Amino acid sequence: MQTTTTTTINLPHHHHHLSPTQNKPTSKLSQKTVLGLLNTTCFTSLQNLKQLHAVILRSGHFQDHYISGTLVKCYANHRFSNLDLAFKVFDHVPNPNVFVYNIIIKGCLDNNKPFKATSCYYEMVSANSRPNKFTYPTLLKACGIAEATKEGVQVHAHVIKQGLSGDGHIRSSGIQMYATFGHMVEARRMLDEDGESDVICFNVMIDGYLKCGDVDSAKELFEKMEDRSIGSWNAMVSGLAKCGMVKEARELFDDMSEKDEISWSAMIDGYIKGGYYKEALEVFNVMQREEIRPRKFVLSSVLAACANVGALDQGRWIHAYVKKNPDFLDAVLGTALVDMYMKCGRFDMAWDVFETLKEKEVFTWNAMICGLAMHGRAEDAIELFFKMQREKFRPNRITFVGILNACAHKGLVDEGLKILESMEKVYDIEPEMEHYGCVVDLLGKAGLLAEAEELIFSMPMEPNAAVWGALLGACRIHGNSELGERVGKILTQLEPQNSGRYALLSNIYAKAGRWDDVANVRKLMKERGVKTIPGTSMIDLNGVVHEFKMGDGSHPDMKEVYLMLKNMIERIETEGYLPNTSQACFDIEEEEKETALRHHSEKLAITFGLINTKPGTTIRIVKNLRMCEDCHSAVKLISQVYNREIIVRDRARYHHFSNGSCSCKNFW
Repeated sequence: MQTTTTTTINLPHHHHHLSPTQNKPTSKLSQKTVLGLLNTTCFTSLQNLKQLHAVILRSGHFQDHYISGTLVKCYANHRFSNLDLAFKVFDHVPNPNVFVYNIIIKGCLDNNKPFKATSCYYEMVSANSRPNKFTYPTLLKACGIAEATKEGVQVHAHVIKQGLSGDGHIRSSGIQMYATFGHMVEARRMLDEDGESDVICFNVMIDGYLKCGDVDSAKELFEKMEDRSIGSWNAMVSGLAKCGMVKEARELFDDMSEKDEISWSAMIDGYIKGGYYKEALEVFNVMQREEIRPRKFVLSSVLAACANVGALDQGRWIHAYVKKNPDFLDAVLGTALVDMYMKCGRFDMAWDVFETLKEKEVFTWNAMICGLAMHGRAEDAIELFFKMQREKFRPNRITFVGILNACAHKGLVDEGLKILESMEKVYDIEPEMEHYGCVVDLLGKAGLLAEAEELIFSMPMEPNAAVWGALLGACRIHGNSELGERVGKILTQLEPQNSGRYALLSNIYAKAGRWDDVANVRKLMKERGVKTIPGTSMIDLNGVVHEFKMGDGSHPDMKEVYLMLKNMIERIETEGYLPNTSQACFDIEEEEKETALRHHSEKLAITFGLINTKPGTTIRIVKNLRMCEDCHSAVKLISQVYNREIIVRDRARYHHFSNGSCSCKNFW
């Protein structure tokens, strides 16, 4: 290649002013050589591309549409994020033909500028450059993404006029576009019209039906198909799972004679989106047994499942696998690893991944800040908040949820109020409901109940149940039954089926000794048919997640667990443990309340952990509800008596129990 130090683009004058001499190549470089150089060296760096651009201009090859079009394609490469430069080059192509127009239209789509793609098509038609079968798939896709219904219909009319409606690629793109608009009748008409509709068209149609929630039509079409591909099965499995029909999705998945990477990830993703994390991990385990190498997008999903059930061993296996395949590690997978370690109680490992991660995005910093907040490490979260800005990452709304939560979990009132005030003034981010909810929680936990209520009334929007819930939780902590009663009544009207609201209100009454009111709450729940959510706790041992529910004897080791639990309670009673029955189920006798508390799910999971791990091993539990005060007191003593570190993640935060104390300082 001719060497040059040129780094700027010396564009010729507009093609209308090109002189005839500029139309003849003056270099010995052949078209094949130039195209070869463009297709190999110019995707590596913008610098190389600019140098070759200068060579093309000097050698007179620019008027060759294949060369100028390929040059536009190189500039439009989304890795360079330089569509403006691609347009500058495009504007100087002499009388661009269909090849050049197709490239700039695709470049617009690849750079997430679908409206620009449609305006390029308009310019193309105006310039009498006849579109071909390669123009329309990209264009129809652009109309779908831009939700440009009117333009999409016009483009379809052009396809029919050009006699191209029988083309499979165009047809599948058109079906997808109409399905995106929710125009299923038009999509089906396109599928059924004259010409061959291949398996891809059928798959797109099935996917469209399922996205619109029309499961029956999707099933009917699937049954009707003579030649199903793996894609057909995948569309059904993925679509059924997204419609919440995971059982049906699993049946189809099990019926598949052949599965590919997408099949496994569709089933895993479906389980995760439906909240079936244990089942997702089971499918992943089968995938490993069948020696199917997981790709990185599956790994991100599985890490999310590990994070939700606290499956640290499985998460560490994925981390080891990623280390063997370092190309997989991008910002998305790195963030999933950070999130998994944080949610499995290993913020030291999360920190290690975060520090060594070469590619970071704002969401990576957010995962770290939100994780530190949940662990009560507010100072570290605040330090990271300022560090991300020093490293030129701009905080977003999620960053502020994390940082305000950190202040709430540590009682940093002044810092939290300053941060809320700075959101609009300094960062030009208008605080949303969630941000106000965090500050209500912060003020409430700090005992500033009047200020918390005042903030709710001063909010620029109508407070939702989460905001009132934060205040109700504070009323329980500080024993304010009068305000608790007022807030509780608002909440039971806003969320009449949320059992947690009634339970919290009854706890407030019980703490104040208002037993008639406790009974009234129970009566109201019965009248409204409110179902209580059973407390469940999970523990991950040797890659297997064990789940415990209060009163559920289905676990095979339950007999041994109850025996050990009895001994454990006796041991901590000698250290001063007294069951706190004020939060126990309020319609049973005092003696039974003690038994019920004894069998709370986290106590069962911890007991199982003590039986099945060596002395000194850390026990990690994930609980679906907020930890009750009785269990909190008991676990502090268990950590002391058995000399164990016990980490419990409840719905609100993490509790690190060690030597008889908890990291939350009884502040949760």
